[in-house]
Amino acid sequence: MKCYKNLFFLICFTTVLFSFAQEKQNITIKYAGISYTDPKIEDGANVFLRDKSQQVHFIHKGINMWCDKAIYYPDQDFIEAFSNVVMKQGDTINMVAKYLEYSAKTQLAFASGDVVLTEPQSTLKTDTLYFDRTKQQAYYNSRGTVVRDSSGTITSQIGRYYMSKSKYQFIKDVVLVNPEYTLNTERLDFFSENGHAYLFGPSTIVGETSKIYCERGFYDTNADTGHFQRNAKIDYENRTVEGDSLYFDRNKSFASATNNITVTDTINKSIIKGHYAEVWRAKDSMYMTKRALAITIQEKDSVYMHADTLLVTGKEDNRITRAFYNVKLYKSDLAGKSDSIHVNQKTGLTQMINLKRFGSSDAFAMARKPVLWNIGNQMTGDTIHLISNVKTEQLDSLKVFNSAFLVSKDTISDDGYNQIKGQRLIGLFEDNELYNVDVIKNAETIRYLRNHDNELIGIQKSKSGSINVKIIEQVVDEVRFIQQIDGDIFPEEDFPKTARQLRGFDWRGEERPFSVEDLFSEDPPLNLPSIKGLDDYVPPEEFVDDQLTERVEEAGKATPQKTNKAARNLPKKTSVVPLSSAVKKGKPLKPVSTVPKKEKEDEN
Repeated sequence: MKCYKNLFFLICFTTVLFSFAQEKQNITIKYAGISYTDPKIEDGANVFLRDKSQQVHFIHKGINMWCDKAIYYPDQDFIEAFSNVVMKQGDTINMVAKYLEYSAKTQLAFASGDVVLTEPQSTLKTDTLYFDRTKQQAYYNSRGTVVRDSSGTITSQIGRYYMSKSKYQFIKDVVLVNPEYTLNTERLDFFSENGHAYLFGPSTIVGETSKIYCERGFYDTNADTGHFQRNAKIDYENRTVEGDSLYFDRNKSFASATNNITVTDTINKSIIKGHYAEVWRAKDSMYMTKRALAITIQEKDSVYMHADTLLVTGKEDNRITRAFYNVKLYKSDLAGKSDSIHVNQKTGLTQMINLKRFGSSDAFAMARKPVLWNIGNQMTGDTIHLISNVKTEQLDSLKVFNSAFLVSKDTISDDGYNQIKGQRLIGLFEDNELYNVDVIKNAETIRYLRNHDNELIGIQKSKSGSINVKIIEQVVDEVRFIQQIDGDIFPEEDFPKTARQLRGFDWRGEERPFSVEDLFSEDPPLNLPSIKGLDDYVPPEEFVDDQLTERVEEAGKATPQKTNKAARNLPKKTSVVPLSSAVKKGKPLKPVSTVPKKEKEDEN
């Protein structure tokens, strides 16, 4: 009896194979432990079961499929696979599932139940997956997870895998989790071979020491470097970097920015602006150039400093700011100009430094000699030190070293100047106004003396060892001469005009900035680099496109009286909210000159 059953099975199985060959069906059953027909399923349907030795095995145009049970519908060349399903395409694609449908006519597979698709660089897990072998694309819309060892885990509501390009396209609630950071975005194109990721829409990358935001971005998950654009911003622990284009290197703790940059220091209440910047987080240093502007925010009156180059170093409690080349200062009651400036925010010391590479007699060096204006007073010298009270944020004192010169315009005459000069000068401030000045060693003065009616009494010229000056309401009230050598008061008509200026006199009132805009008055025209941004997001065609629809319809023509099995589990069209552009008209795009050109793929 047992031999009869085996003989009957062999005859049936051979008949099936022979009929497949005669009818030239594409699906071929390579092995089945048991085979029978079941009219309860459908007339002509063949059922195949595994035996103890191995699973049911069938093939079709380069793919191999195994399962515990299969139902084959020869008239539609369609197969259903149940339990422990495995599909392999060559040596690279492997898929397992609990259930699978496959149409040889459309070459479309539908898999469900703990689906796992594996390729050399990644593993995709989802509940339902569609695999179009003609286009070599896999698609899910029931949430999926992709695991890539070096990049982390990516989840999304909708995803598509382009096998020929090793490219994933993730849509809606996209999250990439890596041991170093977590990436959230609305759209993500990810290339599994090189780890390149393209971000579209509002996106964040949050790490232990930084948070990145952008609305267009590129990130190399292997090298941990990226370029970010459109409202791009990097938040460090106490510093925020914003710009048209940002570059980021996680391993070096480095970031650079190009065009329309703002760096905000939340601890020290300062802002630095410019058009090219480099930030080294681990070293607590920052470099800014191209119309660099540093703003120290104070409760009542901020201080603005402009230079060709700004360098900020040190921890927040001991931060140093260095400004180089044609530096200008502006505050409502204070202004200054110098070749270089050094600011110590811990001590409140600001040093205005003269050029060293030019001689003191050089005309260019004289033009760059540090100058400071406070209300109506101008002070110059080889070096000027400003000392501020770090608690009250008000000026405390100043020191002028070598060739100190204090000048103020006479209140009435057009060409009269009150002048005091000496080797050194020490000034004291109250409520940010200069009220006491000591000129030390080789002091000289020329003063226009007036009575209470502002009538000129005469012009005083004197020399002494030192001079002490008291200033009230921006006007010299009292002058004391210490160790006076000589001096006299002359009627205006008896004092030659050629003698009315002390040696080294240099009135530079026309250089004084009276606004933030004036800080840039001497700058050459600003030519920012023309920046090409990352390509805008291009929505993919529907997975069920015209080509696939045509294949499905063609598959059903052979059996018009029956339900077209190739059409029964097609994915429904998914509603995806379009990306809204956050880029304002006229706003420059960000540079991507060093970003690898976006890998293109034929999605058909």
